[in-house]
Formats: sequence, C-alpha cells, structure tokens
Amino acid sequence: MRTLCASTLIGEFFVIGFAGLVAMKDPDLSMTTVWTVCGVAMVLSVLLCGMITRPGGVQLGWALQIVLVASGFFVPVMFFMGAVFAALWWASIHYGRKIDEAKARFAAQAQQQEAAGGAS
Repeated sequence: MRTLCASTLIGEFFVIGFAGLVAMKDPDLSMTTVWTVCGVAMVLSVLLCGMITRPGGVQLGWALQIVLVASGFFVPVMFFMGAVFAALWWASIHYGRKIDEAKARFAAQAQQQEAAGGAS
C-alpha cells in the first residue's frame, strides 16, 4: 500500500504544480494566492510520502484531500482536482491493501512449500 499511496502523492505534487502554472494565467487570481494554495498542497503531499506507514498516515492523506477540495474556494480548479485526487487516494488505499494481502498470501504459500520440501 505504501508504494501505491506514495506514487499517488508524488503525482499530486506534480499535477498541483502544473495546475498552479496554469492558474497563474487567470486574471481573477493573484500570483500570491495561487502559489500559497498550490505551494502548501505540494509541500504537504511530499511530506506525507514518508508518513504513509506511520500511525495516522492514511488519515493525514485524507486530510490533504479535504484541504485540496477546500482550496477550491481560493483557486476554483482545485475543486475538480481535489475530487479526482480523493478518488485516486481511495483507490490507492483500497487496491494497495489488496496487493499487500496477496503478497502476504504468496509469502505464506512459499514458506509452506519450503517447509514441505525440507521435510521430505
């Protein structure tokens, strides 16, 4: 799960940065507003990459997704991006856990086969 969630967060980092570049062209938004919102979200996404496996790391990831959606009040495109990344975050957690369970099953089967081969 860690790899999939970290990949999602790094993807968020880059997409938010590129969205900030695009949002700068909007005459209704100041550059300070755009880069404050995008900069905070980018820094949080990188910091969360290292905290995925720690207690509360997944919940902090959800908090980041909520912050992204809420930042849409300052930079409107963030409403859409926050919703998309919340869906990606859910998929990363859901399928990451399934992958971890499958890896554990395969490792247990390999140990059983190794034990059975050594007993013969």
